Amino acid sequence: MSSSDHSSAATGAAQFAAGDSALLAHDLRAALSDVLGGLRLIDPAAVDADTAVQLARVRVAAEELARLIEQGMGALVSDAEAGAMPGQPLSLVRLLRDVEMRWSGRARERGLGFALDVGPGLPAAVALDRIALERILSNLLMNAIHHADRGTVLLAVALDPGGTLQFSVQDDGPGFPPEVLAGGGRPAGRGGTGLGLRITRDMALRLNGSVRLTNRADGGAVAALDLPRRAWQAALPDADPPAAGLPDLAGQRVLVAEDSATNQAVIAAMLARLGAAPEIAADGVEALERLSTETFAMALIDIEMPRMSGLDVIRRLRALDGPAARMPVLAVTAYVLRANREAILAAGADGILPKPIHSLDSLGHAIGAALARARAEPPLYAPSPDRLVLDHDRFARLIEIAGPDGAQDLLGRLAGDLSSVERGLVRGLSAPDAAAVRAHTHVLIALAGAVGATELQRLAEGLNGAAHRMSEEAMALIGADALVQLDHLIHFIAGVRDRRREPT
Repeated sequence: MSSSDHSSAATGAAQFAAGDSALLAHDLRAALSDVLGGLRLIDPAAVDADTAVQLARVRVAAEELARLIEQGMGALVSDAEAGAMPGQPLSLVRLLRDVEMRWSGRARERGLGFALDVGPGLPAAVALDRIALERILSNLLMNAIHHADRGTVLLAVALDPGGTLQFSVQDDGPGFPPEVLAGGGRPAGRGGTGLGLRITRDMALRLNGSVRLTNRADGGAVAALDLPRRAWQAALPDADPPAAGLPDLAGQRVLVAEDSATNQAVIAAMLARLGAAPEIAADGVEALERLSTETFAMALIDIEMPRMSGLDVIRRLRALDGPAARMPVLAVTAYVLRANREAILAAGADGILPKPIHSLDSLGHAIGAALARARAEPPLYAPSPDRLVLDHDRFARLIEIAGPDGAQDLLGRLAGDLSSVERGLVRGLSAPDAAAVRAHTHVLIALAGAVGATELQRLAEGLNGAAHRMSEEAMALIGADALVQLDHLIHFIAGVRDRRREPT
């Protein structure tokens, strides 16, 4: 066979291998996508707590496997086929939450405790390769869990005064042998081939960091990864402050509830530019669960989501007890017709962002407006007059429309409806129960407007807005004046009814 034949054969083999790699990459991604999709369709509320934890561990492990597949296949197939994308800032909070979820269960299986200690002042996002960082932490945690026979494995993350980001794994095991601490011997330290720690050191160099091994004076080992500021902050897209006029969300966790992977990436990247630490929920059920159990500065909620719509998420969020119910919420939707807008705002959203999102400016200004609305002080109301404020002409026209035979029936229905609203508002304001106040003020606005009780209508609208903002102080202030005006109107209606019963 000639050299050209060998060359052609080699080229053909390489092309065949590349083609096989491309097919393998596609099939692996498709299979893993089914695994992740199936896990996300399982409602955590439908299983017991232990099963839910195990499912979460499987999901985190599957997501890490997906990233490893992308990295491995990227070396075998072209960037175009591999779907290579420019680097995104890494949410440190999300990474640590996933690491804790995966490894706390592994520690429990071996009868160990697991703790995560997050120090103050950590950056919300870092310019680090997630795969490399996660492999380092996984190797250090695996080593600690494998060798510790008691106590708790502690993952601590801190930022020292010089800007070095430190990840340390501490255990109560036998510690590292002297030759390992001195840099010689088997780098794994406590048995094994040493491959895990060699990989860890290689990954640390890749991140421009270093690994430290020490033994604690009271027993146990500490393995630490040190990343200087230049390693985690270099080329970070959101290192510069936001443009003038845009909100500064530095260090704030923001939940993005969105089922489209493309929109997730776009919104998360824009939020990172504003300094935020974006977190992702892929559907309405996951969003409500996280909003109910975690702390966020605000939420961006897509209205059209599987399993639970954004409207239902917002309504249920506003019905919760505690600070979560008052969280600023920006609704994201492709449908901004007037009816949709009114329904979204009535559900409790503080603003609406139309899709598609064209620019950082549009997102920033929408967030700024939503935050301003959510944080606005309740309007100051002058004390309501100690008498009924009524448009008598409008009331007379209403009675005239009812006619001589229907007026008494209309007045009776009005009296009954107003009394029912009064009882509901008294209960709602006493609890306080913002959902009940919203429901009863919605009826009261219509009734007051129909009879011409202009001051009561104004107060009912203000009380409804305070209930949407979950402002107990404003509800109490406006509610007191609204009940005074409502009482005046009920007595006025009763007096008119009595006068119409009297013989002429």
